[in-house]
Amino acid sequence: MEKKTYYVSVQAGSVLENEGDAAYEFEIVATEPEVEDLMEQFGMLSDADNSSAFRAHLPGVPYHQDSEHDGYDYTLTQIYRKLYDLGTEETKHTIAKMGSIGEQEPPVS
Repeated sequence: MEKKTYYVSVQAGSVLENEGDAAYEFEIVATEPEVEDLMEQFGMLSDADNSSAFRAHLPGVPYHQDSEHDGYDYTLTQIYRKLYDLGTEETKHTIAKMGSIGEQEPPVS
């Protein structure tokens, strides 16, 4: 399959073909199936964000001790790993400096 350059915004959950269409954080080189997989992960991130939104408004439990956020954190880490794997040298360098792809176990349901 042919690889093309895409522009990714993790914040917006978007993958763009044209650099000037919107703001982006990372540049990747990927096939269509790889982009589809990334978009699926963005959908899972949105679902995890929505499921933990209610809990975020209740005081008393620190974020790092709240298992409801584990799914969000795990999915976000997987997205950064995928971006690192598909990324340009600049993207890989940026993600490595962020420390966003450390070892993390899947959340226990």
